[in-house]
Amino acid sequence: MITGKTLLDLGYAPGSWFKPAIAAAEAARLAGSDEAAICALIEGFAPKPVVTVPLRVRGALSYHMNIRAETPEETENVAMVERHMAELMRVPTVVAGAVMPDACSSGLAPGTIPVGGVIAAKSAIHPGMHSADICCSMAVTIFGGGADPTAILDAGMKLSHFGGGGRPEGSHVQPDPALLEAFAGNRFLKLVQAAAVAHFATQGDGNHFFYVGRVASTGAVALVTHHGSRKPGAMLYKAGMECAEGFRKELSPETAPHNAWIPSESTEGEAYWAALQIIRTWTKGNHYALHDMITSALGLKRVDRFWNEHNFVFQRSDGLFYHAKGATPAWADFAADSSGLTLIPLNMAEPILIARGRDAANGLGFAPHGAGRNFSRTAYLKRHPGKTDAEIMAEQTVGIDARFFSGIPDVSELPGAYKPAATVRKQITDYGLAGIADTIEPVGSIMAGDWQQDAPWKLRKRRKQSAAV
Repeated sequence: MITGKTLLDLGYAPGSWFKPAIAAAEAARLAGSDEAAICALIEGFAPKPVVTVPLRVRGALSYHMNIRAETPEETENVAMVERHMAELMRVPTVVAGAVMPDACSSGLAPGTIPVGGVIAAKSAIHPGMHSADICCSMAVTIFGGGADPTAILDAGMKLSHFGGGGRPEGSHVQPDPALLEAFAGNRFLKLVQAAAVAHFATQGDGNHFFYVGRVASTGAVALVTHHGSRKPGAMLYKAGMECAEGFRKELSPETAPHNAWIPSESTEGEAYWAALQIIRTWTKGNHYALHDMITSALGLKRVDRFWNEHNFVFQRSDGLFYHAKGATPAWADFAADSSGLTLIPLNMAEPILIARGRDAANGLGFAPHGAGRNFSRTAYLKRHPGKTDAEIMAEQTVGIDARFFSGIPDVSELPGAYKPAATVRKQITDYGLAGIADTIEPVGSIMAGDWQQDAPWKLRKRRKQSAAV
């Protein structure tokens, strides 16, 4: 009689496959099969040994550098970006890489994809390469005559939502019901539906913004928003990283956890790719929900709108998966809803570029997503000893209506914290990454500000401390 002990005696390790293998082998024995045939049958059920994939030899795969240092700070920044890229190109799924003019480091762990990095991978989706801010993106609505930029900024302060958490109960903005059904039907998103409602029509914090300006060629007033997929995207990222880690341990233990991947042709990979498209749809709706609220509240006429993501994974006709960590797609058909134009912001005091991509091979078909940083927020603040936040803000926001939703300025988001806009703009041209079709000249912008100074948990702690006195 064939039993589990029979399989153990043959040298197999126990597993879930034992039960069907034993049943088939016993049926074959009863039918008169000889020992060799039974052993061959059992072998057919046994899992095939996994061959792990090592890291590529350092320097074996080159990448494109579309950036040059023009100051000591930039020299240090570029050197750090190159160190990360050199390590990143060792990942076995990677087949090509590029660095944009706005590149800067986004983590300390060696081989962390930098902001402004593009990686093409074969048969693999790397959640760590799109980061938690999945589908961070830009959207513009251009209004007809009579739109008042200041009124739009005033409405933004009332109707938008920056900072931590979603909208308060009672003020939720409902996404499309069909979209919520898609969340429910996806293995990675079925537990994300509540967050998809609470965080809809919100903008987050950090460098996300609500910008109002005038189109240079026409004078028309335009509203531009910048944000990603908020908590729903962060939850998807976490689930994706957990899934990728399981594959990493099995397929490539030498690969660092932050560069783990999900095989694109696996059941998990297909579900994750579908989840990314659902999150993309949610994020686009998130932008336009805010735009539509402003349009309706002020009785404005919309004459044009378009959008693009710059923190996402794209699949091109070559079948490769292009991971853009802060890089703008620059080929005509990067998405079915592409207008052929994309938006590249620089800083709150500078024009937003309306760009037309050139599908440059040296950029793997991408352009920068903004101005980037040469140093961390903390390092930037240390460069202004003795100055108050109000003084720094006054110096750097001359001529624009700069507002902070929380009421507390975040000086690490002021123009001086970013790379010189002229440098990035020039390098876009020098490296042939995109053509500038038009610009949106700044009138004013809203950012979250330093909302954490008065974060809800800090307010609760202060109230508790006051009550105890």
